[in-house]
Amino acid sequence: MNENELSQKIIGCAIEVHKQLGPGLLESAYQECLYYELRLMGLNVQKEKPIPIIYKEVKLDHGYRIDLLVEEKVVVEIKTIEAFNDIHTAQVLTYLRLGEYKLGLLLNFQTTVLKNGIKRIIN
Repeated sequence: MNENELSQKIIGCAIEVHKQLGPGLLESAYQECLYYELRLMGLNVQKEKPIPIIYKEVKLDHGYRIDLLVEEKVVVEIKTIEAFNDIHTAQVLTYLRLGEYKLGLLLNFQTTVLKNGIKRIIN
């Protein structure tokens, strides 16, 4: 399954979670529920995946963590914020570069309609 097919499945699951819970909860609640939905679909999902920094050929375990990594291909970053800003995009781009992934999804569950809280980010 390629990144685009995966992103469609992830977005479908995220919409289901948002329909069930609505806005107003903590990021961790949406993360757990989305993790559950993706696993129900039979997808390989890692939660809070550590991502090291390589600095001058030295691997540093600095503590960055990807909210969800789906099928070792798509980075999912979950937010519950008023609106996206440049720092959120930069965060996902950094994860994509450090992990050498192609596609990231930035999901903001603090919206009345989830489709308004989805941003695809390509490395």
